[in-house]
Amino acid sequence: MTQAVKSWTGNIGSDATVDINVILEKICQAFNNSPFYLHNGMQMRVVDGQIEAHVQMGENLIGNVAFQILHGGVAATLLDSIGGISAMAELYRNATPETLEEASKKVSRVATVDMRVDYLAPGRGEHFIARAETLRLGRKGCTMRMTMVNDEGKAIATAIASYAY
Repeated sequence: MTQAVKSWTGNIGSDATVDINVILEKICQAFNNSPFYLHNGMQMRVVDGQIEAHVQMGENLIGNVAFQILHGGVAATLLDSIGGISAMAELYRNATPETLEEASKKVSRVATVDMRVDYLAPGRGEHFIARAETLRLGRKGCTMRMTMVNDEGKAIATAIASYAY
């Protein structure tokens, strides 16, 4: 079990020729194999060199039964997850061959310190996609802004989070 945990966090070795897209795919694969993600139908994908989170609406994700609206906790989870995985990706993007091992160690320690979620609209839609952008990348942590939209491109929720590593 320990090896599986270590490998998903970005333990890519010291091969300086590793392509960033390969790293992004490996990180996504690790998230996608998480029992929680599998149970809820959540997926991370690499799209145009960026990671995005995706979840298909399902009965098990409904929070407001009367209006068939996505549970706010699902939105918060998707936003937090895309923020964290995007922070990992950013650490690798900024790594040089000399700092790749250090970046890998930081990636293995990424943890949410604080997150604020703003719910903008009811969670209606067939599927939802979340993306993140880096506001600040520092030596010990970073700040990310995340947005989740529905299948019509309407913003459902946004978040800002701090991650330590």
